[in-house]
Amino acid sequence: MKEKSYAELMKIGAMKKEKAKKSSLQELYIEMLLNEIQLNIEKEKLLRNIDEALEQRNEKDFMRLSGNLVELEKRFGA
Repeated sequence: MKEKSYAELMKIGAMKKEKAKKSSLQELYIEMLLNEIQLNIEKEKLLRNIDEALEQRNEKDFMRLSGNLVELEKRFGA
């Protein structure tokens, strides 16, 4: 088996680092995308429930759900 030169080893190491960096960026992007989807789903559900509470003139549920919406937006920085 032929031993690799220092330059070849450095090149291989650099390629591995670049591949790991790209993988990390992809994982970060996927995580951000999933968080955005989760936010939108939760927000839509809360908005539907708020509308329902308004239609039923249920002030207690309206206030609770509105507070939940504010907290959700704080948590996700929306």
